[in-house]
Amino acid sequence: MASHGELPGELEKMPSLERLRAAQRRRAQQLKRWALYEKEMQSRKRKADRRRPAPPGPRKRVSFSASVALLEASARNDAEEVRYLLKNSVSPDLCNEDGLTALHQCCIDNYEDMVKLLLNRGANVNAQDNELWTPLHAAATCGHANLVRILIHHGADLLAVNSDGNMPYDLCEDDPTLDIIETAMANRGITQEMINETRAAVERRMMGDLQTLLQENRDLNCADSQGVTLLHIVAANGYAQAAELLLEGGARLDVQDVDGWQPLHAAACWGQMHVAELLVSHGASLDAKTYMDETPIDLCEDEEFRAILMDLKHKHDIIMKSQLKQKTSLCRRTSSAGSRGKVVRRASLSDRNNLHRKEYEKEAILWRSGKEEEERERESDQESTQPSEPQETPRPCKPATQQGAQNGSVPAGHGPCNGETRTPAPSDSEPQGSPSSQGPLEPWMANRERGPQTLSELKRQRAAAKLLSRPLLNGHLGNGPGPPADARVPQVSSNGSAVYFTPASGDPPLLRLRQPAEEVAQKSQGCCAIS
Repeated sequence: MASHGELPGELEKMPSLERLRAAQRRRAQQLKRWALYEKEMQSRKRKADRRRPAPPGPRKRVSFSASVALLEASARNDAEEVRYLLKNSVSPDLCNEDGLTALHQCCIDNYEDMVKLLLNRGANVNAQDNELWTPLHAAATCGHANLVRILIHHGADLLAVNSDGNMPYDLCEDDPTLDIIETAMANRGITQEMINETRAAVERRMMGDLQTLLQENRDLNCADSQGVTLLHIVAANGYAQAAELLLEGGARLDVQDVDGWQPLHAAACWGQMHVAELLVSHGASLDAKTYMDETPIDLCEDEEFRAILMDLKHKHDIIMKSQLKQKTSLCRRTSSAGSRGKVVRRASLSDRNNLHRKEYEKEAILWRSGKEEEERERESDQESTQPSEPQETPRPCKPATQQGAQNGSVPAGHGPCNGETRTPAPSDSEPQGSPSSQGPLEPWMANRERGPQTLSELKRQRAAAKLLSRPLLNGHLGNGPGPPADARVPQVSSNGSAVYFTPASGDPPLLRLRQPAEEVAQKSQGCCAIS
């Protein structure tokens, strides 16, 4: 056969089929030479080992603990090895790191002979694992009716409660197994009161321990190696009274374990509705997330419970929004109350005009009511001082509505139409400084002599002085028989009240005029004559 260097040239001269066959032959020869080489090397190694002296001491062997050996033998259903281990003083109650015994494992795997063997050798029929499951829990949840009978015959506890608060009959999914357990409970005289008392026993013991911790002023937020606190445990188990006691003692709601779970996450995951509502009422956040970005609602598997949590979250969001609005409004009032100048600078020109108009309207209405009262008092004084004279029959006049149709007001000279003596209105010829015209302005003049304290008070005084300096004619402000061109006549608002404007207040707004609902009927007594 050609060497490796000559092989490419030789293969190029051959057809494809011959090249393939030549390659197969060469590969077979390589494998044969490798097999001979391996055989020769192993022979040399054995000869070398024989010549080498043996190390002193016993040879190392792999050994397992008795618990591992017993569990492994029971899981394989190896009765011979189990007997051998039990004869060599191995305890049948040995367990692994999860608290699982050989009897638990045989009840799960339905090894009836192995269960009988372990029970006859003294295995604890009520042994509990880390989650407080007994062999009867395991047999009941798996539906092994024969094993349930055997365990009950050997005195299994029918009221054993696991960490989820479930008894063996709570975990039965088939009717035959449930009938066996209920029949045994009836034979032992177990009642519903006994069941409720047994369920609450664990929480009562925890309540006693918590009260002891509170009396000793111990830290209720102390966590274990996994970051789990007492409130985590109480929330997962659904102990509402213990949770309330912890919250009153100062237990924190935002403590996270190594996975980022808060107590509310534990309550939502395990379906503890009452504890979850209690935690939310004390301020637990439904938006809190674990390290996997999961909220309590995400961890809830029960649809009804999820709907309750969603309703709680909706109500909580509404309350928070209302509180935020109230807080925002309070902050605004607090910040704006410091300086009036800031408010004026923030307001626009139209807003300031409207503000001044409202102030002027209020001032004018107040002074108008005061002037009317003063006029009525003056008229009553005049009537009391004048001697009684026969009244003349008043001459009828046109209704005021016809005479004032053009300008929308009663002409000058009209007064009350009940036969009363009309007080003449002051005319333009009367000096402005007379006592009759200056009487109502005396309070304002006193204030002016004293001096205004603020700018807004000065503006109100000037506006009121301008309004009151004009005579009041039948509810209108004017300077004579008719309103001048530059005066601001009163307008009637939509609710029927008079609104007054002054030149200082700017242009009046557009008001919506409303037709009277019904016209006032003309009185039969007539009215006074036009002077």
